[in-house]
Amino acid sequence: MKRSASAPSPILIGGPDDSRRDDRVLIPPMTGAPERPPSDLIWSLSGKTMGTGWSVRLVPPPVAASGFAQDDFQSAVEEELARVIAAFSPWRADSEISRFNAAPAGPVGLSEDFWSLLTAALDMADEVNGAVDPTLGALVDLWGFGPPGPRPVLLPLPSDAEVEAALAVSGWNRLRLNREARAAIQIGGMKLDFSGIAKGHAVDRVSARLDAMGATSHLVEIGGELKGRGVKPDAQPWWVEIEAVPASPASRTIAALFDLAVATSGDWRRSFSHEGRLYPHTLDGATGRPVGNGLAQVTVFDASAMRADALATALTVLGPLEGPEFAEAMGLAACFVERTPRGLIEQPTPAFVAMLDDAGD
Repeated sequence: MKRSASAPSPILIGGPDDSRRDDRVLIPPMTGAPERPPSDLIWSLSGKTMGTGWSVRLVPPPVAASGFAQDDFQSAVEEELARVIAAFSPWRADSEISRFNAAPAGPVGLSEDFWSLLTAALDMADEVNGAVDPTLGALVDLWGFGPPGPRPVLLPLPSDAEVEAALAVSGWNRLRLNREARAAIQIGGMKLDFSGIAKGHAVDRVSARLDAMGATSHLVEIGGELKGRGVKPDAQPWWVEIEAVPASPASRTIAALFDLAVATSGDWRRSFSHEGRLYPHTLDGATGRPVGNGLAQVTVFDASAMRADALATALTVLGPLEGPEFAEAMGLAACFVERTPRGLIEQPTPAFVAMLDDAGD
């Protein structure tokens, strides 16, 4: 695919054309001055969820006006995360997703929360032609990234027949919905998996719950997916560091999350190696196999953490050629890092470059 003439040129990270020496700063476009946060305090909360950690920093509303103490916010976050796990965690046998995955062929009624995320995921799948797909649970399990656990050491790779069998019960365009009954039709053996969207969805839910409680300025992080709302009491935005590829010679990238979310997909997370090749957990529904296109990392900014999460996965599947073309056409602020014989090559989109603090200099 031909690269757009407006796309920034790829840069060898740490090479002679890489002008970065100090921290790189990303600032989203803003219209007008941000509203003053509800108080001069910042509370920090944290915990465990989805096999990872979560953290929240928030500016609380005055206790006298809201009636909420710090423990109330901790409990509210934990309640939202517990609801997400009860609906979407395949690691829990009694979750809604596990019940669908184990159901015999036929219609399966869904809760409103489950229906909303499933239809959003299918809409995303349609938008990217299946590059992110919520129906790949059988393949996720087959490759050792699901609840059954890693594959046996002596049989690290599935056979072609096993992959074909899993593909036969996978595919977003095979899943039919009964909208009147708010049900999905189980074809028999199909397994849903929201690993490419669940953490971002949880971030959005926690952020919305904090908003509803009056904490309209906050930073939410779950397993590396982040969303910032409002500003801190000193009028500074919520500054975050974008995770870099391990051993990358790149300088740090710092981003201001003002009403903005960021998600990063990396091939070093949840992966295994076999005969010198890395097999990451991101699967290509077209082949039934882990992606092997050389992309080490994709970072995406979006107002929605769920969309940022899903798009980071989708762009990884699309690869180092189609991914940047699609991201540019969609106006996405995204950055791709590819492993090449020369080293790590970075390809940002125009919208990403426009966020650079020195882009207008």
